[in-house]
Amino acid sequence: MPDISWIAGPAGGDDLDLTARLRASLLDAGYTVAGVRDRLGAVAGGALAREEIVPALPLTADGDPLSTAIRLWWLQIPVDTAPVRAAYGDPAADALLDTGLLVHCGDQVRAAVRIQPWEPEAGGHGGYIASDPVARPGDAPPAADHVVGTGGASASLARIVHREPVDSALDLGTGCGVQALHLASRTGAITATDVNRRALDLARLSFALSEVANVETRHGSLFEPVREERFDLVVSNPPFVVGPNGRYTYRESGLPGDEVCRALVERAPAHLNPGGRCHLLGNWLHVRGDDWRDRVGGWLARTGCDGWVVQRDVRDPAEYVELWLRDSVETGTPRYRELYEEWLAWFAANDVEGVGFGWITLHASGAPDPVVRVEELIHQVEEPVGAYVTDVLAGIGDAHRMGDAELLAATLRTAPGVVQEYHGPPGFTDPERIVLRQGGGLRRARAVDTVTAALAGVCDGSLPVGPLLAAIAELTGESGDDLRKSAPEVLRSLIAEGFFVPPSLGGDV
Repeated sequence: MPDISWIAGPAGGDDLDLTARLRASLLDAGYTVAGVRDRLGAVAGGALAREEIVPALPLTADGDPLSTAIRLWWLQIPVDTAPVRAAYGDPAADALLDTGLLVHCGDQVRAAVRIQPWEPEAGGHGGYIASDPVARPGDAPPAADHVVGTGGASASLARIVHREPVDSALDLGTGCGVQALHLASRTGAITATDVNRRALDLARLSFALSEVANVETRHGSLFEPVREERFDLVVSNPPFVVGPNGRYTYRESGLPGDEVCRALVERAPAHLNPGGRCHLLGNWLHVRGDDWRDRVGGWLARTGCDGWVVQRDVRDPAEYVELWLRDSVETGTPRYRELYEEWLAWFAANDVEGVGFGWITLHASGAPDPVVRVEELIHQVEEPVGAYVTDVLAGIGDAHRMGDAELLAATLRTAPGVVQEYHGPPGFTDPERIVLRQGGGLRRARAVDTVTAALAGVCDGSLPVGPLLAAIAELTGESGDDLRKSAPEVLRSLIAEGFFVPPSLGGDV
């Protein structure tokens, strides 16, 4: 692997000039997300998203600057020297070779790093992600300090981070720098840390190629580089993979079990400003005889923050081992069986029945009675969750902090997009089951009784819950006193799950 520690980011000098020239050449060639999509089309583009490069080869064979860029920086295959010099000019081509970003391969050259065009969310500007080449089946396993590019996990984290602008943010375990790039357009100053120095070098290259200047990089593990500092936002896609050893820095911390996730959760509050939030991904163990909700919820209960944990997937030990051995292209290698058996033996020795994957959000709300919600959502939800995660946290907090009298006096609104479904056999006159279903957001579905369904139908923010229940009782023949006693518990659950807009979000008018 080349030494890329020369890249200094937006600090000026010849190195910055080289990255600026490289960026300009890539843009001039049309090497953008849209440009690659248009050149490859749906089939080859879809295959490339799965890291299958064969369909893209005949579509990038003509040697023009865009084809050269795709082959060189994304497909990672050797390219003839002539089109490279034509695309970048002799001085820049020589500089790329001198720095090690390009290396000679016989009469051809190949890229020693991967540079992919990056398309930000609305409000940002396009850029590039620099990482190590992708390890594909048949390649040697990656180096211990291998730096991966943007993938499924990094995309998942970016989609759950709230969208409000902040003054300061910490990207802990920045890797190739993709989370910092997502935050750059809505954050005043970003600190990006990593224990892997090579990751910081590639992150700085990502920032320079993307013309992002508000990121400072620091070396160190977990919160060590920011010991006395606090931030409005902390994000982390940590090395959460659970296993018997730490062979790859990008995915394994070297700490036992799910200890790295526990440590991040418990230490994060000390680095949050009042009102600050932390969003992170994690894996957690399902241990025989224990409820995973108690395990992960216990981490958050000790923080003093409001919290929300969502489990999105669970893998049994064999599935988990196979997933990560594929990730490191060790499936089918001479060591495959040895590694597989060692990993399974570790799970068995620690009574692990499965590994959960999901996200964790902390909010330094300052409330004297912090609320933690732990749940499993394995169905498809509306993306990005970050667009409404603040509302979710507000609903959870309101639901559990309002007393019975407050709930009955609140003027709630049924959340937009909620629909009511009646279930029964064809020709039924009375429904066997009534379901409230969210058309957006977390897309929950909840079976309710007729009184709750009626309440959902009339909660428009104009009258408090108490008088509405009295009217429903009169229409249905139910006892008004009984409804007032039972309604608060039901309402707490429905507010927490987003079926009713809570007072802090304008339910009260």
